[in-house]
Amino acid sequence: MPKSLFWARTDTAGSEHVVFDDGAGLGAQGVVLAVDPIPYTCRYRLTVGPDWATSRLEVEAEGAGWQRSVRLEPAGDRWRVTAAEQGDLDAALRAAGHPAAGLPGLDDPDRLAGAVDVDLGGSPLFNTLPVRRLGLAPAATTTSPPGAAEPGAAHRITVAWVQVPSLMVLPAEQVYTALGPGRVRFASETFTTELDVDPGGWVLRYPGLAERIAPR
Repeated sequence: MPKSLFWARTDTAGSEHVVFDDGAGLGAQGVVLAVDPIPYTCRYRLTVGPDWATSRLEVEAEGAGWQRSVRLEPAGDRWRVTAAEQGDLDAALRAAGHPAAGLPGLDDPDRLAGAVDVDLGGSPLFNTLPVRRLGLAPAATTTSPPGAAEPGAAHRITVAWVQVPSLMVLPAEQVYTALGPGRVRFASETFTTELDVDPGGWVLRYPGLAERIAPR
């Protein structure tokens, strides 16, 4: 049976709702809504293999007068990145007093060499991908080496980071550290936070970004 999760944003007005099946890897469809830097709707479709490595991500973002899309697929040792744009997001950003976002996608896919996971800006769902793949959650079923989830065990990874709403794709270095049951430290460059996760590795609380809301 499909499952669903819902998060309320705590950094701005917004939310995320995802419907998924994690019986063998992950198949997910989600919607992210936010008003910052300008109001937008972001829809994604994600496919992850039984080893929890990403096999496909499709993202569409749209707002008043603009629409963008990007698709990422691993292709051997490289990533295939396809992007499109209609309208003018940069004009909408400038009208709201924000700098231009740049083009969607990635000019040189070779920059993603070594990336196994993807990360969608503003979405706590995507933190679950490395948590599960690295075996940092009790319910994780991976081929992680023994001790991967012991407190203090740190894992440095490269991800394909999709910025929202621009859908620009960048390589990003991230570190996930097991802190004990239900706690994982997440770090990227100078940013560090501690995630609360459930036994399945799904984020309950991402300080400064989102909190999960249980259905009533």
